[in-house]
Amino acid sequence: MAKYLVLIYGDEQEWANTGPQERARIEAGHQRFAATAGAAVLSGHELMPPGTATSLRQGPAERPTVTDGPFLESKEVLGGYYVLEAADLDAAIALAGLLPEVAASHSGVEIRPIREHN
Repeated sequence: MAKYLVLIYGDEQEWANTGPQERARIEAGHQRFAATAGAAVLSGHELMPPGTATSLRQGPAERPTVTDGPFLESKEVLGGYYVLEAADLDAAIALAGLLPEVAASHSGVEIRPIREHN
């Protein structure tokens, strides 16, 4: 079985303006996803807003420079993730396709294989 990182992106302003009913609908979608995916979900979490991020970059004297905020400023931001275990990419796509963000106009999902080291 292979492992896949499913990255959930969305428009930060859209998410901030999402009302309680829409948030409840999205949460219910994630609960259905988790119930359907079962043991294929190894982990997953919603992330705090990008403004809470801390970024590290190479600084002077080979020491990292620490800055507040995301590594990149963009309209679509990483809002959450799942780590899935699936037989192949097609199986991972089938599972990730159940996420409510796939159908929303202001968000999307990226699937990336995880490189296993022995």
